[in-house]
Amino acid sequence: MSTRAGGCVCGAVRFVARDVQDKAGICHCETCRRWTGSAMIAVTVPTANIDWTGTAHIRRAQTSGWAERAWCDECGSNLFYRMTADDQTNTEMPLGLFDDANGFRLVNEIFIDHKPDSYAFEGSDRTLMTRQDCIARFGALNTGPENQAG
Repeated sequence: MSTRAGGCVCGAVRFVARDVQDKAGICHCETCRRWTGSAMIAVTVPTANIDWTGTAHIRRAQTSGWAERAWCDECGSNLFYRMTADDQTNTEMPLGLFDDANGFRLVNEIFIDHKPDSYAFEGSDRTLMTRQDCIARFGALNTGPENQAG
């Protein structure tokens, strides 16, 4: 685990994250693809371990019945995805926010059955989960018609 810093494109929002694991994951759900313009590659960080500066520039939206997303209101950089249901304590941070994005290992891909055929990630040493796998694993997603994406 390490301490990593990062921020948005314009620098209005910065963070220092402590105890960051070297694991990254990819989400292919429709909402993440629309939010990022591609698959979301993210690192899970305990919410309590993130110190933010420039919080006046952070905007949030509840994007499903169980999750919120945040961005910088100055430059539009996506800052995080966070489950709001079931007392979740982690924040998913886009890999590109980190000043040094080296040293992370890709360990899973979720909503793999929603991935477009126009791209693929190399390697096979990771867990692949379908939409149904995600609903079964993460109870908050099983809340009705919006369980299509996060």
